[in-house]
Amino acid sequence: MATQALRAPSVDPQPRAATSALPATTIRTAIWPGMEDTDARAAWDALSERAIEPNPFFESWYLLPALRALNPDNVFLLCAEQDGQLIGLLPLRKDARYYGRPIPHLGSWLHPNCFLGAPLVLAGQERPFWRALLDWADHQGGSSLFLHLAQLPLDSPITTALGEVLAEQDRFAALVHREERAMLASDLSPEAYLEAAMSGKKRKELRRQFTRLSELGQVRFERRTDADGLEKWIEDFLALEHSGWKGSAGSALASHQATTQLFREALAGATAHNRLERLTLTLDGDPLAMLVSFLSPPGAFSYKTAFDERFARFSPGVLLQRENLAMLDHTAVRWTDSCAAADHPMIDHIWRERRAIGRISIAIGGPIRRFAFRLIAKAELGRNPAGLKP
Repeated sequence: MATQALRAPSVDPQPRAATSALPATTIRTAIWPGMEDTDARAAWDALSERAIEPNPFFESWYLLPALRALNPDNVFLLCAEQDGQLIGLLPLRKDARYYGRPIPHLGSWLHPNCFLGAPLVLAGQERPFWRALLDWADHQGGSSLFLHLAQLPLDSPITTALGEVLAEQDRFAALVHREERAMLASDLSPEAYLEAAMSGKKRKELRRQFTRLSELGQVRFERRTDADGLEKWIEDFLALEHSGWKGSAGSALASHQATTQLFREALAGATAHNRLERLTLTLDGDPLAMLVSFLSPPGAFSYKTAFDERFARFSPGVLLQRENLAMLDHTAVRWTDSCAAADHPMIDHIWRERRAIGRISIAIGGPIRRFAFRLIAKAELGRNPAGLKP
């Protein structure tokens, strides 16, 4: 594996306190409808609160609505347990195709509106979790040629532990893709951060745009974490996003019944679990820009944003992100993941920190299967062997 997947985190995430060692880890798989049970969800939610790496996209209030709305084939939940306690959870899928190629493999299940693939693992149990998962994959992988883990945070305790387990088992692995996306992590005040991130000319232009927008009516920012007016806010967001280029391209949430359902259920669930923050820029009460963030201390995740393209000359989306720098003052949040694509044309010019995200493929099974995977990995990486772990 590449060294960037193994080094210590560059941004201290201040993980939850580690627990003491527990007995041997066992693996069970669950068909996801069974996890709707009250007791199962309670155990799942307890794990989410104590996970070493926060990942709201694998918490019950988000993952279950995603499974219901998208109804994928061959997806199950791998649950790691110790003495009946849930200490790890990861949605997996046995897939006959690998990024369009007919290569059977076992992989974490993600979808276009899931922006992190880190498993939920009880703090202090990272290595037992990975050992148990890899042992299970060796014996239960079926025809899968390897295990593929996508959207892993490379500079994190969970991935560092994976690298340690791979090393102790001398197990071949490849970092087949790496990118960096914008991240907000600083001890500066919002005002000082903006001054450091933007030139004086750009800050002056933003002030001018805000002044000109204010000449059209009353401009307000509203930040909420409660359920008051949530249903209307959701409908306003869906309509606002669909009114722009995403609607024209058919990629807006409201363009498809499944993603509309997911958005509605996820935001309701996030609110019930104290995970949701809504930020809105309005003009005379009408939304011009809206932002959904998931709060999962010590982190936060910018999930979705939309703005009224008719007012593009006022840069409402940038004005909203300027206001969103208040996240730096949040007492429980030390960093915010933009969830944006690498080199995003807007957020990359405001948020200065970067979070490394990667895809890691891992050898499983017996000697023949591992040899076949080694050939596949080398072919995928081509002339660049830096991602290979011998």
